[in-house]
Amino acid sequence: MTSKNYYYGLGRRKTATARARVYTGGKGKITINDQDIAEYLSGSPALEADLRKPFVMLEKPEDFDVTIVVSGGGLTGQVNACKLAIAKALSTLDEGNRGTLKKAGLLKRDSREKERKKYGLKRARKAEQYTKR
Repeated sequence: MTSKNYYYGLGRRKTATARARVYTGGKGKITINDQDIAEYLSGSPALEADLRKPFVMLEKPEDFDVTIVVSGGGLTGQVNACKLAIAKALSTLDEGNRGTLKKAGLLKRDSREKERKKYGLKRARKAEQYTKR
């Protein structure tokens, strides 16, 4: 990176954790786990558009470079964690961004997680079928 000035954000979703560094004065390059965004998301334009949503909401799609380290979960959970991490980093960059990102719902963590399996059941809630006779 040419600029050493960056802002940090942490995002989580299900079992995925993403740590994002947003560098100011960039060209819009996003790197995830040392891979280009198109390569990492295997050419999924919907996931790529979802990841770029914080920049689109601020109308600054190509003003920043982003490096993300993400682990755990599946691809969709990782993208949602990355999106939250980027939004948090942009809100620390400028407090004026916070209101716009908050109205768009980008600063909320989606807290839904898989429920644990209970003893005596097949899954979290599925029980054996009851027979009267």
